[in-house]
Amino acid sequence: MATGAEHLEDAGDARSDAALARRLQILATEHWGLLAARSTAQSEVLTRISIYLTLVSAGLVTIGLLGQATQFGSWFPVAALAILGFLMVVGLLTLIRVLTVSEEDMMYVLAMNRIRGGYADVDPTAAEYFLASTHDDFVGMGVTYSFLRHRGGFEQVLGSSLIMSGLVTGSVGGMFAGGLCAALGMPTGGAVTVGVVVGLAIVAATAWYGGYRFRGAWQTYTPRRPSAGPPAQWGPR
Repeated sequence: MATGAEHLEDAGDARSDAALARRLQILATEHWGLLAARSTAQSEVLTRISIYLTLVSAGLVTIGLLGQATQFGSWFPVAALAILGFLMVVGLLTLIRVLTVSEEDMMYVLAMNRIRGGYADVDPTAAEYFLASTHDDFVGMGVTYSFLRHRGGFEQVLGSSLIMSGLVTGSVGGMFAGGLCAALGMPTGGAVTVGVVVGLAIVAATAWYGGYRFRGAWQTYTPRRPSAGPPAQWGPR
């Protein structure tokens, strides 16, 4: 027959198991909520980029057709500049959304890293099966984005949707600025120079502002589970 002490121990184990199960349920619910929010944000911004690229393609084709139909008559520059101006505004709005979603994606990754750390606290033996990081700091974010090797910041930036959108918007903005200068009577060489400078300025401003927001986010954020160092699978750096 079980003693009173054994009954108390069994009751304590039952309460402990119930608390762990409740904790896991709470963590899993939050994890799935973050996954759904991240998926929705990614889907929305990719749709936004696709719409913008479609508008740019259609706008440039329209400008070409207008030029052929009007023989580049007196009202053609006005129509072309109106189309390019509209595309540039849409491009700037798209860039703002891409910047926002990039920050949100980093936010979701860090939050899920922290939750994954909670799973590891509940069952430490499960941590060895995670390729994604259980640490909610800069290194942990990098591990979750690239399990097998360290991915440099330069590579990450050049391959981002932000830079691609910035290049397209910069091209449209450069054509708009150059076309406007030409319509106002500036020589062709000067108009082309202005267009190139404006286009490059838009791309540079996009890259700088994205980096500024990224650095600002890390200056105000304090990780709960900092990494001890880079993971072994990254190898020597």
